[in-house]
Order: sequence, then structure tokens, then C-alpha cells
Amino acid sequence: MKLANRESDSALPPVGWILYDGGCGFCFRWVHFWKKVVGRRGFALKDLQSAFDDGSLRISQENLVDDIRVLTRAGKLQSGADAYLYVARQIWWAWPFYAVFRLPGFNWMLWAGYRWFNRNRYRISRHCPLPPKPDTERAPKNGIERL
Repeated sequence: MKLANRESDSALPPVGWILYDGGCGFCFRWVHFWKKVVGRRGFALKDLQSAFDDGSLRISQENLVDDIRVLTRAGKLQSGADAYLYVARQIWWAWPFYAVFRLPGFNWMLWAGYRWFNRNRYRISRHCPLPPKPDTERAPKNGIERL
């Protein structure tokens, strides 16, 4: 996996991107809840759809939103439960989570739980919709439009 040449080194996050399904309300809220924590560890957030469109993520479109992903600055891609483990390893207080769930039996349990939740995330998103986008075209005050 090679990063797109269009991005300058200054635009690259120090460690990499956490890529999430931008069409899933739960996913959006979950990653943005952790934005400051992961940002201090060198990660930036980007939705999978934007990463695909700008060429930084090169996977088939039919598999685009299958999993959460971490794309490192070096171009290495971690997907699914392994993406969570990759990030947890970078956070000192989450390192025990990483250490336990890397063990074979526990890793299987983490993946099973991840797969179940991943298959059902849109059911949760129905109750946790995407936040509304800010209005760029606001109605004029007092009904008077300025030219």
C-alpha cells in the first residue's frame, strides 16, 4: 500500500489516519469522541469515503466500508479489530487492552465481538444519526436579501 503522492509531508499526520464509515452515525460519533486522545498520539480522522475519493486508500469500492481501518504514514493498513489494537498499543493506559487481546483465545473473542457489532452497526446508527451539517445557505434576516 503506497500513499498518494498528492499529499505533502506537512499534510500527513505523524502516525496515520483512523478511517471510519462516514455514513454511519455511530461510527462518526465514536471516532470523534476519541479525537483528542488519538490526536495527541499522532492520528488524524478521515472517513473511508474521502480516503477512497482522494486516492489515499486503495481498496475496492465494494469492500470500502467493511471495516474501520488505520492507514499508517508508511502505508501499512490495519483493519477491523486489528485497527483498534494498533491504536490501543499507542496509548499507555490502553496498552493492557492491547496486550490481553493479542493473545490467541482473547483475539478470537475480540474479532467475534467486532464482527457481530460491525454487522449490526446500522441498526444502532438508526438511533444515533449523523449530526446535521451546518447550513451554508442561511435564510436572510427579516426576509430581506442583500445584493
